[in-house]
Amino acid sequence: MKEYTGYVNPFIGTGGHGHTHPGAMLPHGMIQPGPDTRIDGWDSCSGYYYEDSTINGFAHTRLSGTGCADFGDFLLMPTVGEQKVEYLGKESQQRPFASAFSHRNEYAEPGYYSVFLDTYGVKAELTATERAAMHRYTFPESKESGFILDMDYNIQQQTNQVMEVEAVNDTVLCGYKRSAYWAWQQDLYFYAVFSKPFTHTLYTDTIEEGGQQIPVCKMLLRFDTAEDEQVMVRFSISSVDGEGARQNLLAELPDWDFDKVRADARKTWNDCLSKIEVKTEDPDQLAIFYTAMYHAFLSPNLFTDVDGRYLGMDLKVHTTDKEDPVYTTFSIWDTFRALHPLLTIIDESYIRSLLKKQREGGVFPKWDCAANYTGTMIGYHAASIITDAYVKGYRDFDVREAYQACLRTAEYDTTGIVGPKWLVPFVMPRARYYKDALGYIPCDLENESVAKALEYAYDDWCISVLADSLGDVETRDKYARFAGAYKSYFDPETRFMRGRDSKGKWRTPFNPRSSTHRSDDYCEGTAWQWTWFVPHDVPGLVGLMGGEEAFAGKLDSLFTVSSELEGETVSADISGLIGQYAHGNEPSHHIIHLYNYVNRPWRTQELVDSVLHSQYRNAPDGLSGNEDCGQMSAWYILNAMGFYQVCPGEPVYSIGRPLFEEVTIHLPGQKDFVIRTKNNSKENKYVQSILLNGKPLEQPFFTHSDLTAGGVMEISMGAEPFKP
Repeated sequence: MKEYTGYVNPFIGTGGHGHTHPGAMLPHGMIQPGPDTRIDGWDSCSGYYYEDSTINGFAHTRLSGTGCADFGDFLLMPTVGEQKVEYLGKESQQRPFASAFSHRNEYAEPGYYSVFLDTYGVKAELTATERAAMHRYTFPESKESGFILDMDYNIQQQTNQVMEVEAVNDTVLCGYKRSAYWAWQQDLYFYAVFSKPFTHTLYTDTIEEGGQQIPVCKMLLRFDTAEDEQVMVRFSISSVDGEGARQNLLAELPDWDFDKVRADARKTWNDCLSKIEVKTEDPDQLAIFYTAMYHAFLSPNLFTDVDGRYLGMDLKVHTTDKEDPVYTTFSIWDTFRALHPLLTIIDESYIRSLLKKQREGGVFPKWDCAANYTGTMIGYHAASIITDAYVKGYRDFDVREAYQACLRTAEYDTTGIVGPKWLVPFVMPRARYYKDALGYIPCDLENESVAKALEYAYDDWCISVLADSLGDVETRDKYARFAGAYKSYFDPETRFMRGRDSKGKWRTPFNPRSSTHRSDDYCEGTAWQWTWFVPHDVPGLVGLMGGEEAFAGKLDSLFTVSSELEGETVSADISGLIGQYAHGNEPSHHIIHLYNYVNRPWRTQELVDSVLHSQYRNAPDGLSGNEDCGQMSAWYILNAMGFYQVCPGEPVYSIGRPLFEEVTIHLPGQKDFVIRTKNNSKENKYVQSILLNGKPLEQPFFTHSDLTAGGVMEISMGAEPFKP
């Protein structure tokens, strides 16, 4: 098989504000061992930031590409000489035992990471299975070698509520930690086996800073080493209990063959990446594409132990079929747009996990983290994921249960939701009551009212489609009516979506480029970006704008007006600006393809071309915004292949500007869908003609069934727009 892992550059997105990490993990792995370079600040979200020059150690859990942080559990650091543990204060980004390092001595590939720790003269190497990590450290000769296992370390100053660690014998540690942060109750257990006997000292303390009592807990290990002696560690985790962590280790890392684990990880990644084959002579394009594929498979994360047990959303232990594991880390507000549509082509839907979560916790999560509702973000986009899978013909879940769960989540009901009382209004905001009872969400009664309303309208449309498929005509009509609520927010005078107060009046003053992060009528965006979020009824939005000419003119202005943003707390998420189009954040991701709906496909083609080349690079700062659990990368993957799904729930793809000479999507059943691009070059960015299985395609759209049937799409390119 062709070697795809060699194309991947795990450092893409680790700089700028991509918030990715270069650690060693498997596709959708439970454990994410990797380097931790900073503790606090927005760019610490993954624990690693490329601009840093010191490493605090190697933690085993983290998020990839998010705008919020959590985890950073069980930091392990090799040491030589004095083991420093003094508290450096909340302002410090470093632990006292941190080591300097250079990127010249750092390497990463899918499933493997290595770095030389200058301070200690130790080479560190990491690899992983699904639930366990293997460390290999090459030490210098010393009578004072060892490790520090930092139990109180975490990302962004979380609250450590419980920390327990013990030496089972002179080669085994186990422990438990409960912390509270974004996940309001995160329980995690570990089991670690060392290849060399150690002596140990448990160091605990309580530090008072700023009126807070900060508990400290570290296990200090010591041993002698010869020159270039390798000391290895097998380390596993579980959210169920200590025995679960131990069994995970025994099942997945039964011996000390580091090179075999690394090779197995590489093969697993290669099988995953090989699902899409692209042909190009440009090494940077290969790196960007296959790194995007790599990022798209990092989450959601496995949350089930080898024995089938997992922690449910009710924070109780459940058991599932080992062949049907449960996952966590669903960044649904981001990923319903492109990642989940991509997964319906090359992976799976993960709907059964979501169904278990609503069954245990009361409602579908918007963003679940370690079996916790976070209440973060807006919408109820499980409805989108379920409807999109259903209309594409995937029925490997209980459709009736999924349908009822969508209705439960869409209708305002705070009963039966697992979580502290303060969290429930975030999980089930009162906005859902207003949109049903009043027909709109008053901006003086609910924050982010316009963004919530537009996303609710789309999700309600998804429910109406599902209701129609199941023959529930009454509910279909009801939710189709709700889906039209977006019209209430369109101001024909300014031609923007605006907030209305409880008296039905427009919020004033109004500035379409104004942003007050998470505290205005929009969500991580402005009126310029949110006005276009009507993916389920583009013709209706065109009508509100005054027809195709007026719509296209307004759309043109989005990309040509000043990129200046105004406001005291402008959202940092509004990034990757082309005019006021913000590619660095998700609300903009469908907009470029709207030109195809008003007979201006050449505009879609040239703008897709612009974004592919300006917003993605083979460099640490190669993403224009947070990766957001695969969404930024999924946009790239789909558009680089030549198409994008504007409206999940409608199984239709909009054709843009293919980047590669040829793309082969390897489908189930030994079928392939091939996209061949003729006369393709940097200058030839405009589509001249399209043949699907030899027949001319008159419109720049094709269906999911066209794709899954297999076949060949031939796209001829030229240097000038084709305007029939």
